[in-house]
Amino acid sequence: MKVMYSLFLTLLLISCSDGSDESRMQNDQKGFADVIEVEVNGRAGAYRFAVTISSPDTGCDQYADWWEIISENGELIHRRILLHSHVDEQPFTRTGVGIDITENQVVYIRAHMNNTGYGGQVLKGSVKNGFEIVEIDEGFASELENAEPQPGNCAF
Repeated sequence: MKVMYSLFLTLLLISCSDGSDESRMQNDQKGFADVIEVEVNGRAGAYRFAVTISSPDTGCDQYADWWEIISENGELIHRRILLHSHVDEQPFTRTGVGIDITENQVVYIRAHMNNTGYGGQVLKGSVKNGFEIVEIDEGFASELENAEPQPGNCAF
């Protein structure tokens, strides 16, 4: 009876979740990095973005190797290269400075894994109105994967 009750509680908890943890767990299983938070300060033309990422890093064989800011039409605005794996620091936050956008400019922020590419949680918004989770087409700005700058060797 205890086993059935435990199973019932587990299923109930799963069915009552909002899906964000479930989505994150699915992305981790696929090896994608999620952007989970963005904080911005500064002034127009010179913002500082602090981007928090959750990624299934295992070492230099699998790690989040950058996060980037993209315009609504798919142009790369900024890329922050990550120099090493963050196995023991999850989630982790890294900053990018001197971001040349206006407070009302809408942008996407996404992360990239060295071995699986794009595919994790993406945030969209503006400095003025904040950022929220959005779904983007799988092929959106996929050509940026080969754009400079590119990471060097992982320094684990």
